[in-house]
Amino acid sequence: MTLASNYEETDLSQFRVSSRREVIALMRAISDRNQLVRMVINQGADTIVTSILDIDDTNDTMLLDCAPTATMNQRVLESEKVSFETVLDNIRILFSSTQPESCIYENLPAFVVPLPEFAIRIQRREFYRVPTPLTSPVLCTVPFRTEDGQQLSVVTTLHNISGGGISMTDEKKLLDSTFGRIYDNCRIDLPGGSVTVALQIRNLLELTLTNGKGINRLGCAFVDPSNGTLAAVQKYITKLERDRNAKATGLG
Repeated sequence: MTLASNYEETDLSQFRVSSRREVIALMRAISDRNQLVRMVINQGADTIVTSILDIDDTNDTMLLDCAPTATMNQRVLESEKVSFETVLDNIRILFSSTQPESCIYENLPAFVVPLPEFAIRIQRREFYRVPTPLTSPVLCTVPFRTEDGQQLSVVTTLHNISGGGISMTDEKKLLDSTFGRIYDNCRIDLPGGSVTVALQIRNLLELTLTNGKGINRLGCAFVDPSNGTLAAVQKYITKLERDRNAKATGLG
């Protein structure tokens, strides 16, 4: 899989957006929707979750939210190049910039970087969400550590799945649903075998069932999934679509 830190080494010319006007419009869309963005520094050695605070097209710069720690912020400032990855309308967006500098935005510390010269927009079929069957639920075990240091896990049920992530139901509301929170070593029990992947929280939908019980539905993105994981997920998606088409035509 093409990573944010090395996408320029891959031939993605058919997905390239080079027009300055289009690049600015794309960055504004990411900013206006408060979309989380992965910032990769030190050639992939470090990653932080940020967001685009504002676009200054007069000076060809954009403002980014800082990291939560001073140490990580210093690493960003020491980087000659920073790469970014996000998802907008199920389209994967990759771009990069140079020479991050510190600044103040609305009385808070921020980064300022030059606007990217181009961006990569990758829209692939496997990013479309496919509902998982209620009759054969797919379970996802999410490990987490409590505030007192206990290592626990929650078993959730998948609501839908795509090549970019999953939506899962946390019936007991035990998981931290903070945007950008990453859960490592999550096990998804697909019919053909389980896969292990890191999941990043992207959105939260709070639902109330007919019996009055409240549940959380969490939208999650895969974080650097292996090729084996992506292949297993795509195989399952293909099976779901095949079964759904067979049922629609009366053959299932």
